[in-house]
Amino acid sequence: MFPAVTNVFWIDMTRKKSHRDSGTPGGSQRQLRVGELVRHALADLLMRGEVHDPVIEGHLITIPEVRMTADLRLATVYVMPLAGRDSDDVIAAFERNKKFLRGEVAHQINLKFAPDLRFRTDDRFEEAERIDKLLRSPEVKRDLTKDEPDDE
Repeated sequence: MFPAVTNVFWIDMTRKKSHRDSGTPGGSQRQLRVGELVRHALADLLMRGEVHDPVIEGHLITIPEVRMTADLRLATVYVMPLAGRDSDDVIAAFERNKKFLRGEVAHQINLKFAPDLRFRTDDRFEEAERIDKLLRSPEVKRDLTKDEPDDE
């Protein structure tokens, strides 16, 4: 007979970290670097006026961030028109010109595969404004002054 096993160790393979799992919020260093390259390539195209779409040409557009998937095949491009106006029209214009933009990005960035581009409206400015408004509210000001020690 076999002896009784007293110590059993459970190995949780789902918790194992790989070299791709850097723990950084934006992804690995490679994802961040390629995202910045894509962002700069798109910003250069917009700055030079190479995207011939009346909606895009009629707006000042900021590309604050590009997030890449781990396999670098999908780039989520966050777009913000000036003052956030007509953001749906701007996103639709980028979607219409997606094929051209992907080809131009592929020419400027040397990757094995040209990433597919997905466009989203950047809502960080709205979120920052909402938080700022909350911090300026009378209830929060009252709570903040209540915690401060009196200078006597």
